[in-house]
Amino acid sequence: ESEMTPSDDETPASIPTDGSIRKGCDPLTLTQRSKLQHRRARINQQINKEMRMRAGAENLFRATTNSRVKQTVALELSFVNSNLQLLKEELEELNSNMEVYQTDSETINVPMIPLGLKETKEVDFTLPIQDVLCEHYGEDSSGYNQEIQELMELRQAMRTPSRNQAGLELLMEYYNQLYYLDQRFFPLHGSLGVHFHWYYDSLTGVPSCQRTLPFEKGSVLFNIGALHTQMGARQDRSGAEGIDKAVDAFQRAAVGGFHYLRENFSNAPSLDMSGPSLCMLVRLMVAQVQECVFERLTLTTADTRFTSQLRLAQEAARVSEVYLLVQQSMAQPLMKDYVPFSWASMVQVKSEHFRALSHYHAAVALCQHTRESKAFLHFYVSVPTGPPLSQILHDPEKRRKLGKAHLRRAVIRHEEALRLHGLCRILRKMDLLQDVLALTHKRSLDMYSELDREDDFDETAELRRSSVTLTQQKADITPPDFSTVQVTDIFHKLGPLSVFCARARWGPARLILRRREAGLGLTLRGDSPVLVAGVVPGGCAEEAGLREGDYIVAVDGQDCKWAKHAEVVHLLKNCSAGGVELSVVTLHSHDTQVSV
Repeated sequence: ESEMTPSDDETPASIPTDGSIRKGCDPLTLTQRSKLQHRRARINQQINKEMRMRAGAENLFRATTNSRVKQTVALELSFVNSNLQLLKEELEELNSNMEVYQTDSETINVPMIPLGLKETKEVDFTLPIQDVLCEHYGEDSSGYNQEIQELMELRQAMRTPSRNQAGLELLMEYYNQLYYLDQRFFPLHGSLGVHFHWYYDSLTGVPSCQRTLPFEKGSVLFNIGALHTQMGARQDRSGAEGIDKAVDAFQRAAVGGFHYLRENFSNAPSLDMSGPSLCMLVRLMVAQVQECVFERLTLTTADTRFTSQLRLAQEAARVSEVYLLVQQSMAQPLMKDYVPFSWASMVQVKSEHFRALSHYHAAVALCQHTRESKAFLHFYVSVPTGPPLSQILHDPEKRRKLGKAHLRRAVIRHEEALRLHGLCRILRKMDLLQDVLALTHKRSLDMYSELDREDDFDETAELRRSSVTLTQQKADITPPDFSTVQVTDIFHKLGPLSVFCARARWGPARLILRRREAGLGLTLRGDSPVLVAGVVPGGCAEEAGLREGDYIVAVDGQDCKWAKHAEVVHLLKNCSAGGVELSVVTLHSHDTQVSV
């Protein structure tokens, strides 16, 4: 872990006191984050200290031949390793706190896995932007103090978004504004000279710092996805409306956040924004969508009809399968050392839990509906040796024993879920999760006891593997629509982006045109800005140095960058007989770049 000292701007003193709090911003979060950062920094410092002690002890252990010294060093190594484990567990608990984002509803629901937001220091854009305004645009930078302040206030508010739709819109507003900032102030092969500090990688806790705007964009986009996960986890899923909101939030996190980030950004600066990590997060969110789909189906399936129970069994099997995919992603070489143990444990618990539910509902369908069998023939994908399934389903006793075998498997899976839950200190603190696991385990065990008979000396042949059928809902793979949050270019008065951007190169000039009887000797076309379409040979415009293709940016000191054609013509026609002061720019080159 990297050592990091909290900065002065992370203190409660930076909370606005004048009441000017932007919508979607929760400035009190700064106070809470300041406390967390101090704790994280302290733990990181202790971890570094223990790591140095361990390295020194290991070197001494290898170098010494004295048995007594070896014994003492071995004891010290054991103590250091124990301390390191405790410190890492404490850091993990800070970096992956799941319980704080769960719903406050008393209804029993399995907790979801949300992500914490990446944090960032304040950025002072003042001097870098002023330099570009003066050197590149030839503007008086003091005329843009209000715009610079507005940009900095937007970024400051974005650091602490509230966990609701307004917070999301605030993040998206800043993300959209970065497009204009990129075009206005970032040259194609260079930077603005601003350092963007984003720290506490969601997986490693290591800070990152770059001067590139794609890093800033990617970090904001990651937070958009992470905020969706928190909103999804906080939904009250005791009703269909809350479940639908959770499904929407997790889908947007998967597709609009992490999938979009993986597809559009490369050269990840931190592990949590790397390809394998984003792939794992997409799978995790898709799994939580499938879990919500199962919960909705459970709500709407009040009856115990055969088809209803079979559908529940199939959906539960699907949830178990997608969590198994998440488990495989977490076990990849790059991920297994950094994925929080609590996340990996929760995914394993859910995979076992929903497989158990699949067996339970299959048993209910078999044992409580002895006449219906046709649909069940498609429930399995493997056909072991033994009597045909159709024969088993039409024999009441064999059907009961098949149901009992499913229940037996359900009980085993429930017990495994409980065992895995007990191995994780963080999960053990989540009483709600333990209640759900214990309740479903007891339900399967009670039903198994009802079906059990003293003369059952043989069990049904090996269970066929249950099928994973098409689910009722899958994550909608559509890119995020950032146009839902409309923004206006803060530096709008610099002029149209097509001309007045960081990639354009022009030579500014101030000209004096003296009217003759034949006029000014130029023709114009277009709007915003108006273009010099032609220059009359020998006319006053040519003598003043105007060329075809010049853009008129001011007439007698009046800004014309956004002026319409008719407005500029009117200004020129009404100029004094002594002449008109004209400001034009000649566009020499325009670099192109595809920006994300």
